[in-house]
Amino acid sequence: MTAQTVTEALVTPKSGRRSAGRRSTGPNKARVQHKLAILIFTAPFVILFVLFYLVPIAYAVWQSLLVVEREGTFGEAKEVFGGLAQYALVFQNEAFWTSVARVLIFGAVQVPVMLGLALVFALLLDSPLLKGKKFFRLAFFVPYAVPGVIAAIMWGFLYSPNLSPFTALTANIDFLSADLVLWAIANVVTWVFVGYNMLIIYSALLAIPTDIYEAARLDGAGQMRIAWSVKIPMVRPSLVLTAILSIIGTLQLLAEPQVFRSFSSAVTSTYTPNMTIYATSAVPNVSLAAAFSVVLALATFILSFTFLRITRRKADA
Repeated sequence: MTAQTVTEALVTPKSGRRSAGRRSTGPNKARVQHKLAILIFTAPFVILFVLFYLVPIAYAVWQSLLVVEREGTFGEAKEVFGGLAQYALVFQNEAFWTSVARVLIFGAVQVPVMLGLALVFALLLDSPLLKGKKFFRLAFFVPYAVPGVIAAIMWGFLYSPNLSPFTALTANIDFLSADLVLWAIANVVTWVFVGYNMLIIYSALLAIPTDIYEAARLDGAGQMRIAWSVKIPMVRPSLVLTAILSIIGTLQLLAEPQVFRSFSSAVTSTYTPNMTIYATSAVPNVSLAAAFSVVLALATFILSFTFLRITRRKADA
């Protein structure tokens, strides 16, 4: 063995270890930089999420555990820890649970009708047989651009017998009566949100590969058959999403019935759960209103989660 061979044998492992060392330090620096980039980009969201979502929720839960005590009849009011006393009052409040039952009935009728119309409109926009798609897409979506309060005021005038231009109809049908005002509000909500849900479903339809449609046409399927057997099953996740959003929105119904109070005496201050919470906080009884809010939030979560589990089971079956 020559001196040159010995030198090469001794030098090569050292250079290999040096190169391996360089490779090991490089990724570590990259990982640190990557973590820093993640922190920088997510920090604004995390800060806003904590400040405007988690902190208010925590404060509402804490507020719901407090009760007001006074020393004597005219003594100074003090908030002290009362445990679950406010929640006991919530479950004894008949007006609150009546309002919850009312919006559940409202949602059981309004949500399927709204999503059915949204699905039909989305399928029409996706159909090659429809002309003027840009016009109809804008026409269907425009009502969502109208604020809920403005829409409620507009429809309230249309329903009012003395103000409506359709006096021949409103003179015979009292849309603001105790029997019909709930469905008059449902019509307003449907008119506003059909376009929003249609856009979600229509976006899902646009994401379907065209190869699937071509294969269906080769099998002899027409447009109706393609819509029923291909399009609707493939947009089922979007339908589930819109249904969950609609369930949450139904239990949070506030703006439309609050406006309709000025048009109909049938709409009381406790007509919906959120109106009950608003009226309770205006008394003021902030702790009881916070307890109402926590219970309503839990009910909304349970109902939405149950609906999601049921739809998942049906999809897996």
